[in-house]
Amino acid sequence: MIDTHAHLAALDDPDEAVERAAEAGVGRILTVGTDVEDCRRALALADEHDGVYAILGIHPHSAGTATDADLAELRGLLEHRKAVAVGETGLDWYRDYAPRDDQRRVFAAQLELASELGKPAVIHTRAADDDTLASLAGFAGAVVLHCFSSPHLLPAALERGWYVSFAGNATFPKAVDLRLAATQVPAERILAETDSPYLAPQPVRGRPNEPANVVHTVAELARVRREEADELGRQIERNAAHCFGL
Repeated sequence: MIDTHAHLAALDDPDEAVERAAEAGVGRILTVGTDVEDCRRALALADEHDGVYAILGIHPHSAGTATDADLAELRGLLEHRKAVAVGETGLDWYRDYAPRDDQRRVFAAQLELASELGKPAVIHTRAADDDTLASLAGFAGAVVLHCFSSPHLLPAALERGWYVSFAGNATFPKAVDLRLAATQVPAERILAETDSPYLAPQPVRGRPNEPANVVHTVAELARVRREEADELGRQIERNAAHCFGL
């Protein structure tokens, strides 16, 4: 099984978390950088662990302080052999931690990097769905909607052949709309993630999340899709391998 989106560097002990994931049957983890310094940490962890790969980008929350030099360094980091995608990048009009013009600028620059390097773009969008869709209109590469939480984005995602990744919030009792969305995603486009240390799935809710817990999300996705959890886990691994070139 694979956790396609975790923030290992934000965990108290990333090495132990990787070990616990392996014990739970999660053999591969994609760890995410959210600014240049965090991207360096993500690559260091990928270098230390055979089953860990890195998604590198500048989060919309960090866009306000991102410089051209940061984007140039990010490009260099993305050439690392274990850097498999650009992200998470996108737009966040909910928190608005960075000026919107800066978010748009940094998002556009990272989509250019993804196009240039032939890597998928892992997208964070919150309360900015229409603007996110507009920004992605000219992007021809693979797209992953990380921590999918906007069901009205689903028709566009399916039409454009994007990957849709579900996190622990899809297991929450009130997340009926997310579970319904999960039943509509084609088998070859569904992914699962933890977004560790955030959004622990319902069976372990209230605790810091970690990659081992992706098994709970996969089990819930399989239940609503009326599939076997083991087979869905294998399908998600195949999807991730195709998307990220693993």
